[in-house]
Parts: sequence; C-alpha cells; structure tokens
Amino acid sequence: MKTQLTSLLLALGLGASAWGQTTWNLEQTVLTEYDLVSGVNIPWELLWGPDDMLWCTTRHGDVLHIDPITGAYETVLELDVFGGSGEPGLLGMALHPEWNTTPKVFLAYTTGTGWSNAAENLSVFDWNGTSLVNEQVLHTVDAGGIHNGSRLLVLPDHTLLMTTGDTGDGGTSSQNDNSDNGKVLRFNLDGTVPADNPDPTSYVFSKGHRNSQGLCLGPNGLIYSSEHGQSNWDEFNVIEPGRNYGWPNVEGECNTASEQTFCDANDVAEPLKTWSPCVAVNGIEYYNHPAIPEWQGSVLMAVLGGLSGQYERLSVLHMSEDGLTVESEDQLFASFNQRIRDVAVNPYTGAIYLAFNGPSYPGSGPNLIKEFRPTGTNNVPSVNDRGVEVFPNPATEFLSLRVGETWSGLAFDVWDVAGAKIAEGTLEDNLRLPLAGWTAGTYILTATGAGGSTLSRVVLVE
Repeated sequence: MKTQLTSLLLALGLGASAWGQTTWNLEQTVLTEYDLVSGVNIPWELLWGPDDMLWCTTRHGDVLHIDPITGAYETVLELDVFGGSGEPGLLGMALHPEWNTTPKVFLAYTTGTGWSNAAENLSVFDWNGTSLVNEQVLHTVDAGGIHNGSRLLVLPDHTLLMTTGDTGDGGTSSQNDNSDNGKVLRFNLDGTVPADNPDPTSYVFSKGHRNSQGLCLGPNGLIYSSEHGQSNWDEFNVIEPGRNYGWPNVEGECNTASEQTFCDANDVAEPLKTWSPCVAVNGIEYYNHPAIPEWQGSVLMAVLGGLSGQYERLSVLHMSEDGLTVESEDQLFASFNQRIRDVAVNPYTGAIYLAFNGPSYPGSGPNLIKEFRPTGTNNVPSVNDRGVEVFPNPATEFLSLRVGETWSGLAFDVWDVAGAKIAEGTLEDNLRLPLAGWTAGTYILTATGAGGSTLSRVVLVE
C-alpha cells in the first residue's frame, strides 16, 4: 500500500518534504501542504483578518478564530441556526474595514424551524477580543432549505454586498423588483440603503441571480461573482449596478432565441465564463502575490463538484490584464476527492488556505482546512512554530509525534470519524504511538491549549 501511495503522489506531481509534509509542484513554485484545522463541522467562509488571524464560519453555527501557524483555534461565537447539515446555516462573513477603531463582524445566517418559516439574518457583532457579542440585526430576507446565497463583501467605498438565492422558487423572486431574493444587495455598514444604489429606496444592486456563493474584488474595481446554475451553465460574472443577470429566463450565455430576446429587452449581463454540466462553483479570491508567479493576476475559485462526486477542485482562472476575459483555467487538488468550499490568501507569505467539506453533498466529514505554502519564499516552519506534527502520515505500525514547547505536557485524545475516542495520552516530543488494533481509516488527534484553544491534526492509518 505504501509503495502504491508513493507512486500515486509522484504521478500527481506530489512529493514528501523532510518533515513528512506533501509537496505540490507547479511550473516554478513548490507548495508545501499542511493540515491546519480538522474535525470541524462544514467550514463555509474563510477570511484572513486584519488581526492576522484566520476567521472561519461553520454551517452548524460556529465562528472560529484560528492561529494561521499552528492551526489552534477558539470558538468565539455559537449561533442557534436553522439547518447546519443541509444548505442552510451560518454562511457568509465580512470584517469591518476600519478594524482598529471599529472591530465588528458581519454574518449571514438562517433562522427558523423549517423551509416554510425560514429567514436569513444579516447581522453585525462587536468583537471584544475574545468573543463576538452585541448582535444587531441589520436586515432579514426569506430563506429556504436550498439556495440561500449569502457571500458578503465589503467594497472600497465601505459599503457591503450580500448575495441572496432564490430559495428554490424556480427564479420567480429573482426577477421580482419587490423581492430581495435572487439578488446582490448593497448596504451601508450601518444597515441603511446607500443613496447611490440603482434605486435609492432599495437594497437591490443587481438581479436575476439563482444562487451566487462567491464574491471578490478584482483589478480596476471589478466585482467578481461565481453562481450556481441549475444543471448546466454555472457562471463567473462581473457584477455591475443595476444589471440583470437573467435567471430564470437565461441560464449561462444568451445563446437561444428566447434567451436572446430576453437579454436584448432587459440589458442582461452575460458571464465571463460558464461550465456545463454544472461543477458547483463556490468561494473565490483574487490572487496577486509574487510568491506564486504562476497565479498572479488570477482568480482562485473553490469548486464543490457534482452530486455524484466529480469535478471537485481548485480552479485557477487566468485573467486578462483588464480583468474582463478568462484566458485559461488550471485545475488543482482534484485528487483529494473533497468538496472545496472557500479559499483565503495569506498576504505575507502568499500561502493559500482551502476549506474542504468532505466527499459528498451537501457536506460530510472529514472537514478540513489545509494550507498550501510556497516554500520558495517561506521555509517549512519549525515544530515549535507548528505546535504538533504527526508522521508518517499515512501510518501503518506506529505514529510519531513532534511536539513544540508550548504544547508539550498537555493531554491529547484521538477520535475516529464516528466520534468515538480510541486513544489518549500526554503530548511529548518524539512520542511513538503504536497502532496495533486500529482499523484503517481517518482519525483526528486533538489537544486543548492552556488558554482553551483547540489544536487538531488528521491521522491516516493504512
């Protein structure tokens, strides 16, 4: 089995570093892969914060505050949400742009007890340094068991965008100017309607959307969006104020007679790129860091894949200089066979972080946040930096632990994917853990730090 795994890694352009981490070879750059956080329930939004920490929402209602070096995290908010295992739950997040003076966090999450009475709150919370407190609900829209949109993005003019889905109504709401569903909405940060919205009495910024779950800023002030199609024609769009994006009358480009008629009559904005059949496009981030020259000026797009377990990947959309043309697409990390929900970028190292949602719809374990670090600009961190490393991984007869000073002497537990504890002990450097009696599969090693933070590592046993 180990020989077969090594052959597979080499065939995929992978290798192993001296520390046991997997490496990925691009044209010029080597990326080192780390498991940062594991065992969380469906990580959804992933952001690099102005406090140089990673912020993450989970669909089950938690906001995580993550150390990007060790992966140790604290749960700073626990919401009671509608959903969690399906498409509803805690979804989008954005951080206030004037963080040093106004540390606030915007969240979108669903409430209610079922499809018929679900709602979605856009709320803002105060950050007190340890927790999110003092919720203020800024706006509420209809929600459903599917198609809740909910990406959030703060624009340079300090307004806030929120995507909303059609909640599965077939697109009736998307063309209805009196509905906030199937839209991109724009708010002032205090929740009021911006005076320069297309209609100064309405939050609606653009309409004709089915279920957009990706938003990011591109060059020259462009706003990019990724949007789920029905069965064909996922879309990658530039969002413009007052424009109509066609759904349900148009899916993808205006390429049928009826679609062309509707497009001409309604000034429909056509996508920059489409995918057919649908691949389930999701979180997006503009990448312009010199650490990975192959990706400069590109949009990184998380792809969930189809219902039958295919297409999962990170897509790298290479853009023209003006940002208005997708010149080519590269596809990476498909070999994980994991739904990729979102992507964030470390502004210092150029590393990327990916939120994985398991192998099947709508989200299942193992749920991971992985880091892919360009080793050419930032060397592999020491075990004191990382806290705990496990190797070999996958393991067969025993597992070794490398433990940094901060975590040495603390208790650890090992859990199987069903939540049963199968081992426990004390973290010690060079500890060898025998695997006799363990069945092949995936396990999670967890430890709790002195301040209450949780550190987790995935363990693979063959």
